[in-house]
Amino acid sequence: MLRTPTGQSLRIIAAAGLLLASLGACSNMSQTQQRTLSGGAIGAAGGAAIGALSGGSAGMGALIGGAAGAGTGYLLSQ
Repeated sequence: MLRTPTGQSLRIIAAAGLLLASLGACSNMSQTQQRTLSGGAIGAAGGAAIGALSGGSAGMGALIGGAAGAGTGYLLSQ
């Protein structure tokens, strides 16, 4: 019997698809741009996780973490 995917399953599949599609977008970037983008993405993911786990806003955590990560990635590539 086939099961219908739940909303959470569809979100996971969509996120995985977006992640895979975005990997090819970095090929024409400079090293500074790649590190800034990577830092921002890692910071946003970490900030969202910390925000959600601490009972705060995951969105605000992602915003703050993304900004901090992008800044750090940029500074470390200089």
